[in-house]
Amino acid sequence: MKRSPWALTGIGACAFAGVVCALWAGDFDASKVLTGQAAFTDYHGEKPGNFRKLTVADLPAPFASPSAGNGPALAPQPQGAWPQVPAGFKVERYVGSGLDEPRELRTAPNGDLFVAESGLGQVKVFRGISSDGKAIQSSVFATGFKQPFGIAFYPPGKNPQWVYVANTNSVVRFPYKNGDLQASGTAETVIPEIPAGGGHWTRDLAFTADGKTLFVSVGSQSNVNDPDTHPQEFHRANILEFTPDGKFVGVFASGIRNPVGIAIDPQTQELWCSTNERDALGDNLVPDYITHVQRGGFYGWPWFYMGSNQDPRHAGKHPELVGKVLVPDVLLQPHNASLQLTFYGGKQFPNEYSGDLFASEHGSWNRAIRTGYEVIRVPLEHGRSSGVYEEFMTGFVVDDGHVWGRPVGIAVAPDGSLMVSDDGSRSIWRISYTGK
Repeated sequence: MKRSPWALTGIGACAFAGVVCALWAGDFDASKVLTGQAAFTDYHGEKPGNFRKLTVADLPAPFASPSAGNGPALAPQPQGAWPQVPAGFKVERYVGSGLDEPRELRTAPNGDLFVAESGLGQVKVFRGISSDGKAIQSSVFATGFKQPFGIAFYPPGKNPQWVYVANTNSVVRFPYKNGDLQASGTAETVIPEIPAGGGHWTRDLAFTADGKTLFVSVGSQSNVNDPDTHPQEFHRANILEFTPDGKFVGVFASGIRNPVGIAIDPQTQELWCSTNERDALGDNLVPDYITHVQRGGFYGWPWFYMGSNQDPRHAGKHPELVGKVLVPDVLLQPHNASLQLTFYGGKQFPNEYSGDLFASEHGSWNRAIRTGYEVIRVPLEHGRSSGVYEEFMTGFVVDDGHVWGRPVGIAVAPDGSLMVSDDGSRSIWRISYTGK
């Protein structure tokens, strides 16, 4: 059973250089939690089982290091290279290299795995797991999308009637019943227009458990353009709220530069997001983050970051917002490119993983030495995080110039294994627990 993330060993809080003594009983030991400057890392230090905690107090000043342009070059999978996971887990290739830009993954209520192939503009379905961990059956569900990403089933529960798909500029839905491998009808447009164009094209979808609300995530058009003077940023860097039939309700939360992945915590029914923060302030600014999202909450973009830290490119702007900017729950490595997230509700992993959050980190470009290219785990206790995260699956970086894999989507399969899409190796990976 889990304890509070702040349960302490010994006679009290024994924080010391690089380590924090707060721990989750049964989850990890305190000596593995890296804090302060030791919490910052690059691919050399990323290893399954490492725990890190970044705080606002750890952040450097803007421009403390030059702004790097260090995008990855994709390389073939090196001989003997394989994703690395903690002891007791193993990784298999569920779908071999042949997908075209596999992005979001979503598990249907009947257990089928839906994947958005954003480059081809189609959604594919995979069914079953063979004895060697591979998909047994596959089918193209539907085509003709424009950069599809988000997928959601409606109404939530065991017997959906529709599957919703988010294009970059609209949301459509198809009639659906459990087991459909191909769409049984044509697409119906639900939301005809979503702000589109510019640098952030992914749109994720999430329904509340009662089915009354559809959330749509919309990233900013730019890095730090001021919405006051750039109308292209209208209703961007937001999570928008709609009815299931597509009626606009309002902006649920704002100032979230690029909330790529959104999901509802099944325990607390709260909305969470995984966010790409801004670039060009140096290697260790600004942290990407994962957080529960408060209704009406403002998270800073573009004028502030991580609370009331003002972006120097907007110095003096909006002083009335000082003290009103929310600090996210979990600060990640800056420029990690945190994408889809999911909550672990399976029974295969050990009990301490129950209810925890997993997220895919696509990997950096605006950093002198790259970071990310991994899957992380965020331990949760009653729906809350202590700010600690674990590096869970790594091993995709060849050297500082080349990578062979880039995790994007993440979902839990019916047997409790964890599925991860990878648009670098064009694969879907399956992580299972063996205890060996």
